[in-house]
Amino acid sequence: MADFLPTRSVLKVCLPFCVLSNAEADQIRKSKEIDKGLNREKTHVKRLVKILLLGAGESGKSTFLKQMRIIHGDDFDAKAREDFRSTIYSNVIKGIRVLVDAREKLHIPWGDPNNQPHGDKVMAFDTRSAKMVNGQVDRQVFYEYVVAIKALWADSGIQNAYDRRREFQLGESVKYFLDNLDRLCEANYLPSQQDILLARKPTKGIHE
Repeated sequence: MADFLPTRSVLKVCLPFCVLSNAEADQIRKSKEIDKGLNREKTHVKRLVKILLLGAGESGKSTFLKQMRIIHGDDFDAKAREDFRSTIYSNVIKGIRVLVDAREKLHIPWGDPNNQPHGDKVMAFDTRSAKMVNGQVDRQVFYEYVVAIKALWADSGIQNAYDRRREFQLGESVKYFLDNLDRLCEANYLPSQQDILLARKPTKGIHE
């Protein structure tokens, strides 16, 4: 009979669990599951690579992050593309305003003097007005300026100002969007990956 008695070491391990209630046993099981989850998370965090991205304005920080998002399979969905559409419209209006202002300051004559009213129209646009929603231009507001923008971009005076862009600050993507103005005005327009990469939205503060 003695041969079947548990040893003291076995009793020491077994007894605490043998006398546990169902609730206590369930708590121990949940605690172990939590510990396993924490260990998995700890292993995952150790594998993460963190990058501190610093740079001056227009140095390409946001473009780099957008490229990483596209390359690693987390592409922009329709909602995100719609958000970038307003950003692009804002880029176009701001860009043409810079060119109109530069033409005047550089004393470059209009190719067609009849474009002066178009220049006045875009320069009268207040980037801080109610027409701007969170710093972005709504589609219907943008359509109000399309005729003026097309006429201005076709004017030799504006083209000459663009050729002298090294003498003033102009976004690198302005020409790309102005050259694609007809596509941007299509009723079903959604920004392409290239459009999104070239869209410029000022980064304010620190983003993770």
